[in-house]
Amino acid sequence: MTIAQEKQPIIIPENVIIPGSDLYSDEPPLESKLHLLQIIILMQCLEWLWQDRDDFFAAGNLTIYYSPNQKKSEAFRRPDFFVVIGTHRYPPRKSWVVWQEAEKYPNIIVEILSDSTANTDRDLKKQLYQDTFQTPDYFWFDPNSLEFAGFRLVGDKYQPIEPNESGYLWSEQLKLYLGVYEGKLRYFTADGSLVPTPEEAALWEKQQKELAQQEKLRAEQEKLRTEEKNAKLAAKLRELNIDPDSL
Repeated sequence: MTIAQEKQPIIIPENVIIPGSDLYSDEPPLESKLHLLQIIILMQCLEWLWQDRDDFFAAGNLTIYYSPNQKKSEAFRRPDFFVVIGTHRYPPRKSWVVWQEAEKYPNIIVEILSDSTANTDRDLKKQLYQDTFQTPDYFWFDPNSLEFAGFRLVGDKYQPIEPNESGYLWSEQLKLYLGVYEGKLRYFTADGSLVPTPEEAALWEKQQKELAQQEKLRAEQEKLRTEEKNAKLAAKLRELNIDPDSL
């Protein structure tokens, strides 16, 4: 995303929910516009790519309640971005309450690092997501330093995900790569293609239509030139008393 694009009005997707004051959370607010933009990009791109699917729930900045005693005051966390697979996309939730969601925890979590949360994200949360959530894929990304790391649950322990030749990390849960592109954490398909934002997809579609129209115009112009050449040739042949249709 370019600087010019960053200055465009922000449209927050439905599932990027900032919990109201009636919901408990011990997480600090989003530190900067960079953090908000990053969450929106992760949300929008996955929603666009999986627009025909209804077997997942993705959310940004949404509290997860997971108390074994089913008390919202006891155990909760608010990941910056998470995806639960094998559930229902709708209706939108004000929070993710594990005991009301068939005991499902996130399949993938992404934390956006900041000066005030980096140590917690690297240590306390990593331990929680490994031991309690048992979330298969865990990533963190710093939008300022561009630090990026990913871990996959192997047995009961997180192991670092090895990058491919482009530096992207594979999410087995999403069947997508995650990698840094133009200063943002983005998704890439298995063949390395960038998953676009809805705006990028619309622009690409517009460009493809324009290219198709230009190609059609070139073909029509070439056809007219060929017809004009043939007409001139036929006229010249007739001047020589040669019937062009007999050739």
